[in-house]
Amino acid sequence: MQPMNSPVLLVDDEKHVRLAAGQTLELEGYDVSALSRGEDALALVDDNWPGVIITDINMPGMDGLELMRKVHAKDPTLPVILITGHGDISMAVKAIREGAYDFIEKPFASELLLDVVRRALDKRHLTLENRHLKMELEAQSAPGPRVIGKSEKMQQLRRLVSAIADTSADILIMAETGCGKDLLARYIHEHSSRQEKNLVAINCGAVPEALIESELFGHEAGAFTDARSRRIGKLEHANGGTLFLDEIESMPLSLQIKLLRVLEDRQIERLGSNQVIDLDLRVIAASKAELRQLCEQGQFREDLYYRLNVLRVDIPPLRERREDIPLLFHHFSLIASAQYGREVLPLSAERMRSLMLHDWPGNVRELRNLAERYVLLGESCTFDFDNRPITGAPVGRAMTLPEQVEYFEKTLIHTELSRHAGSIKDTLDSLGLPRKTLYDKMRKYDLDKKDYK
Repeated sequence: MQPMNSPVLLVDDEKHVRLAAGQTLELEGYDVSALSRGEDALALVDDNWPGVIITDINMPGMDGLELMRKVHAKDPTLPVILITGHGDISMAVKAIREGAYDFIEKPFASELLLDVVRRALDKRHLTLENRHLKMELEAQSAPGPRVIGKSEKMQQLRRLVSAIADTSADILIMAETGCGKDLLARYIHEHSSRQEKNLVAINCGAVPEALIESELFGHEAGAFTDARSRRIGKLEHANGGTLFLDEIESMPLSLQIKLLRVLEDRQIERLGSNQVIDLDLRVIAASKAELRQLCEQGQFREDLYYRLNVLRVDIPPLRERREDIPLLFHHFSLIASAQYGREVLPLSAERMRSLMLHDWPGNVRELRNLAERYVLLGESCTFDFDNRPITGAPVGRAMTLPEQVEYFEKTLIHTELSRHAGSIKDTLDSLGLPRKTLYDKMRKYDLDKKDYK
């Protein structure tokens, strides 16, 4: 099934062909860009462009074959459909051997054009879907911290982090308490070229104001009372690596201006020293409070906010990605099981319903703590939630009864597939469903048994 408004680039130097073919495609619901030059088309595509290209072979300047070769240099899997004249058939056949998706001979019927485009787009969407799934599997199976979740919001988060992890730009992470800001900072560090160097974390709200400057900048012997020897500060210790400033909103205003200078100059001086030390570090700051509002209230420096906010990453609260709750609970249960040497008991339907209905003010940390208690206490562990009305999915309103039923049904199927490592037979037996019914529901909820092996 193709998404609505799938993009199509139509390249032909003949205006009447562009008008006729473009109108045919637009009436079918495609987002058509009709161009007369191959150079213009090439500038619009990259390796994740979700559409197809239709191009005439014979054009002035860059012809269709050259356009195809340059497009395939960006992404060899991007479908290119060639429009050929009567004398170009042998050339088109040769082009197919070189990677063209198909060719259409002029004059062509509208039905033929639509059929070829439909098949090409199906192939393109499948290619991109497989590519994204492969990236997700690699991310989920990688050692170290992981960004866990199959919800659309978490997939978007992983795509964003993958794009920015291996850059030198500073990052601002915004999230509520318990969402995993520290874990995401470690994930970014370990997926960057700085992974062999130090990741240095400091909680700006946990260090006394009188000590935080020494913690960050270090000091020389005799710089102040009790400074008996030189101390290397967090900034210097992070040289070559990453500095993670958690709860940046708690940093005193007097220190914010000094941090701003470090971010601008990438240099420090230890307390009690005049020697300038050059730094090569990346700063990841995290806040649970909206810094822009704190700026308006005079509690955070505006210039520091804009300097930190080069790249902003928002972690969604758990109530806005409820479909990830079973996966996360299962993950944390397995960790606790290995840690304490206890068996993980399957959750009853009623307990799973409680998990899905809870609003999770403590977010992932609260869920992790509950999973650990459940592994330790088993059936005697109480899920003592007040089960307030759901406010997170869909975002902005409580779920209707049909929506709650769908979430519950999807959760049960997901849980059983996880418990049985993707075995359809065992899942059928545990749920008491006919095979066709299970497959229909798995298709409805976008569940694939391969994801559970």
